[in-house]
Amino acid sequence: MIHGQAIVDPSATLAEGVTVGPWTYVGPEVEIGPGTVIEPHVVIRGPTRIGAGNHIYQFSSIGETTPDIKYRGERTRLEIGDNNIIRENVTIHRGTVQDRSETTIGNDNLIMAYVHIGHDCVIGDHTILVNNCALAGHVKIGDWAILSGYTLVHQFCQIGAHAFSGMGSAIGKDVPAFVTVSGAPAQAKTINLEGLRRRGFSSDAIGRLRRAFKVMYRQGLTLDLALQRLDSMFEKTPEVQVLIDSIRASERGIVR
Repeated sequence: MIHGQAIVDPSATLAEGVTVGPWTYVGPEVEIGPGTVIEPHVVIRGPTRIGAGNHIYQFSSIGETTPDIKYRGERTRLEIGDNNIIRENVTIHRGTVQDRSETTIGNDNLIMAYVHIGHDCVIGDHTILVNNCALAGHVKIGDWAILSGYTLVHQFCQIGAHAFSGMGSAIGKDVPAFVTVSGAPAQAKTINLEGLRRRGFSSDAIGRLRRAFKVMYRQGLTLDLALQRLDSMFEKTPEVQVLIDSIRASERGIVR
């Protein structure tokens, strides 16, 4: 249902079952998938594609142009997957041509109130961004990661799958998969034990990840030596390989 006081551009494409509340603006080149609910007072600008089953709450700004001073009005876009919850006052900017020209959000994410997602960010699936998180441009968040309230993430940082940040963390380097960080600047504390238990990781798998964490962070090894030791100790161990791969993929260096 499209409320009579909503403003929907004729060029926007709304699938069957989309709900748009009063005083919401849906601009040109916006595509919204079936069953998505847009509450009142939301602004959605294109080019933006929003998938099925999403719920976007009041006063959010979706698909706005970036404030990056290099932006000169180039055609860039925002892609949002399915079944995401985007709470009040969230801001999500489109990409820039200096990167992928696209900001991307996956499926089944919970993006809580006042979160900011900057240009060219890539958010995976099943993540939780708690109130007032702020992601600078070009940040990548892996599947199942959780950023606690007021977490700040510097541009170009990568947050690995199943990672966790404590409240108020200031992240300036990459966070490997499965690692819990906290502090300002953020430091590695332990493996995300509770999150892994909740997601059904076995006690053996968690034990292997804990041993790998100690090799990386508690034995005083250089990064290269630690990776060599992990390779020899955990050959053909899938969950540790995810950790190793996330470290090797780092371009900014990892939190230590």
